Amino acid sequence: MLQERLEAKWIDCFAETFRLCGVKAGDVTAVLSETQSRPVNVELAMQALARLGASVFRIELSTPRLSAPVPVRSTGASDAIARLGPVIDALGGCAFVADLTVEGLLHAPELPQILGKGARVLMVSNEHPEVLERCMPDPALEPRVKAGMKRLRAAKSMHVTSAAGTDLTISLENARVGGGWGYTARAGTISHWPGGLCLAFPAQGSVNGVLVMNEGDVNLTFKRYLEKPVVLTIENDFVTDIGGDHLDADLMRGYFAAWGDQEAYAVSHVGWGMNPQARWDAMAFYDKRDFNGTELRAFGGNFLYSTGANEVAGRHTLGHFDLPLRNCTVMLDGELVVDTGVLQGDLA
Repeated sequence: MLQERLEAKWIDCFAETFRLCGVKAGDVTAVLSETQSRPVNVELAMQALARLGASVFRIELSTPRLSAPVPVRSTGASDAIARLGPVIDALGGCAFVADLTVEGLLHAPELPQILGKGARVLMVSNEHPEVLERCMPDPALEPRVKAGMKRLRAAKSMHVTSAAGTDLTISLENARVGGGWGYTARAGTISHWPGGLCLAFPAQGSVNGVLVMNEGDVNLTFKRYLEKPVVLTIENDFVTDIGGDHLDADLMRGYFAAWGDQEAYAVSHVGWGMNPQARWDAMAFYDKRDFNGTELRAFGGNFLYSTGANEVAGRHTLGHFDLPLRNCTVMLDGELVVDTGVLQGDLA
């Protein structure tokens, strides 16, 4: 069990990351947290901003009562702000916001208002500080991620295959492209740490085929490596069948069904990881409470398939799976970008 305490090296890590976000002496900054936030990360953020000479204040919100029928994990859509206008105004008036909420503001409904006021936001994943230390942002990753995002924006289709049996066709027409490299220095933008992925939110009716999660692939909602294959049949964005007569498939069937919401079965986003510091096997070294799994979304060459909310397709739900797959081949308009789990060309 790792200890959670202030370490000088971790203050250094937070300060270096915030410096990459353009934080400088005199900037008005905020640390946003909630009552269930990881206390050590909140304090590390406060100490790091003070070290940089920023003017820092903290907003701590009460973690809301659970409204879902099952535990909610890793959605990137914190509901802690609860649309409170004074909180939105305070955050939007800052030069920089360190987001330490449990789920993060990445898909929170209040984020557009906060960014629209000019703040830049860094979502610090709810990890033990050692994970953040190992996955420190590297400026060399930024141009590679931007190159991948450019490829996604220019492409009309994505085709994903694997020796395990995956065969997915994804239209990228009218998709919204995103990505991140672990920091942001531009006003009105958000990124997350750990970072390093390229993704697209497809428009409605864009995804068809079969996704085979093989042994060793990851169900991040459960923080679990699969022990047997799970076969997802996808028709016009929606998972219509979950194949497998074993525990891994039963767990997925149960979680999907618990929402009582058809939109929980639909695609949220697709993409690939690009971070060479992120490791596929990292989850084996941590207790579940110490590990949020953002690292495994970003390990280089994984194909990330996610279900749940997708504003581009007009779908909203708290049901969410993040599913990083190894050893997939990804093609954009027939051009190879990931070959059996290995990034190609200027993405490598």
